[in-house]
Amino acid sequence: MILLDGKKTSNEIKDEIALEVDSLINSGGKKPHLAAILVGNNGASETYVNAKVKACNKVGFDSTLVRLEDSVSEDKLIDEIKKINNNNLIDGLIVQLPLPNHINEKKIINTIDVLKDVDGFHPINIGNMTLNLPSFIPATPAGIIELLDRYKIDTEGKNCVVIGRSHIVGLPVSILMARNNNPGNATVTLVHSRSKNIKDVCLKADILIVALGKANFVNSSMVKAGCCIIDVGITRIPSDITKSGWKLVGDVDFNDVKDKVSYITPVPGGVGPMTIAMLLKNTLLAAKSRN
Repeated sequence: MILLDGKKTSNEIKDEIALEVDSLINSGGKKPHLAAILVGNNGASETYVNAKVKACNKVGFDSTLVRLEDSVSEDKLIDEIKKINNNNLIDGLIVQLPLPNHINEKKIINTIDVLKDVDGFHPINIGNMTLNLPSFIPATPAGIIELLDRYKIDTEGKNCVVIGRSHIVGLPVSILMARNNNPGNATVTLVHSRSKNIKDVCLKADILIVALGKANFVNSSMVKAGCCIIDVGITRIPSDITKSGWKLVGDVDFNDVKDKVSYITPVPGGVGPMTIAMLLKNTLLAAKSRN
């Protein structure tokens, strides 16, 4: 069993990005600039946004964080997005999800300038990705593809099962794995809460990508020997062996499957760090196109 070390790989990507930033500045360009809008004080969102700001500093980006109250109106949020859309000093914009219930996420995503949509959620970016045209690819699916590429995992003609059909991970990564690319060219099956015989489907997978949000959902009885597992899920569960009283686990029961698989991402330290690295990569791409 080989660990797909997202933390190590993401640090390598950040080092590569930092070199590109130096080259960009030395050739007369400006620093890439990422703006983030954070609505409310959700603890997980705070952690994610702070990690993104820290990563920007590490690679030499400028960053702006706009904080808005949980009670902010949808119109006020849209006004803030439009200000950033029209700010030529800012290359990329993310609105941290989830948003409060009174705000329409689809409307917010559609308001972001497609050329600054470094999260890759805008319908135009999703459409271009589907057609294998240049686009910003959603960061988590892009991170999964990058891990498979850097670890030289063969995907061509392989049976790939994706558990979960969210617009952020499951659906886009199923498209990427099926595209005529490398990594890609897999035979993809997408399963979800309405699917029948999920265990039987998973047992046929050469590559299993799990993005469900249910702790330890996949166990060894659902995995064939030699399978490659990408575990996207991360859930906090109680623990009596940690000082904090809780620990982070994935959608896959790591200890139960580790002796049966060929490759697996750890949780934490697998897909999560790759997501931030690919967000930085998209921002650099946006900055270079604007330069």
